[in-house]
Amino acid sequence: MDLGLNDRAYVVTGGSRGLGLAVAEQLLAEGAKVVLSGRDKDRVTSAAAALGESAVGVPADNADPATPDRLIAAAREHFGRFDGVLISVGGPPAGNATANTDAEWETAFDTVFLGAVRMARTAAGELEAGGVVGFVLSGSVHEPIPGLTVSNGLRPGLAGYAKSLADDLGPRGVRVVGLLPARIDTDRARELDALSGDAAAARARTEAKIPLGRYGTPEEFGRTAAFLLSPAASYLTGVMLPIDGGMRRSI
Repeated sequence: MDLGLNDRAYVVTGGSRGLGLAVAEQLLAEGAKVVLSGRDKDRVTSAAAALGESAVGVPADNADPATPDRLIAAAREHFGRFDGVLISVGGPPAGNATANTDAEWETAFDTVFLGAVRMARTAAGELEAGGVVGFVLSGSVHEPIPGLTVSNGLRPGLAGYAKSLADDLGPRGVRVVGLLPARIDTDRARELDALSGDAAAARARTEAKIPLGRYGTPEEFGRTAAFLLSPAASYLTGVMLPIDGGMRRSI
């Protein structure tokens, strides 16, 4: 299948590692061009260089109000167009409902929630018909994850915002999609497993709950995201797609 991504230009926040990088790789493999952002200048520059001439790295923090305009301007400057954005941010700190501090909540809100809303809102003003706004969210949109209270609080709110944005942008032909990963085999997933004190045992317990019996790979996540962001998914909007190997049990 031709996804219709050839020469289209996307911004991928959090694109220097993990799920964001996996999506960038798949977009590029399908002929798209990508602006990667990340807070670590060396990491985002190295990631873009490794991806080749169709990728540009821009050091940027999602919590900075100037970031959305900078990233969209970079897409237009380097590639002459802007067709969509995938908003991916690092996971907020772990902790139970009584342990996370005000500072942790405030920092996560600025980066994970408000930064994502600001990026989406700015992109919405710049995209034409056929454009797309994508959010990397979490399975916690549907079911809280033990020990990740901040994520449990913020991700469902972003899903609600994405659904509202889909309603607002639909008449203009601009789509909004959400991706809900569960356990994808990234550094973040391994860090969360290690919090139990026995990473291997934690992974085994989680895999036992997944019908496919294993963690997903970043490549699997990236391929799914590339499809949702592509013109091939032109009649999908407002969808919140679990990418979880069947882990979500509700219909």
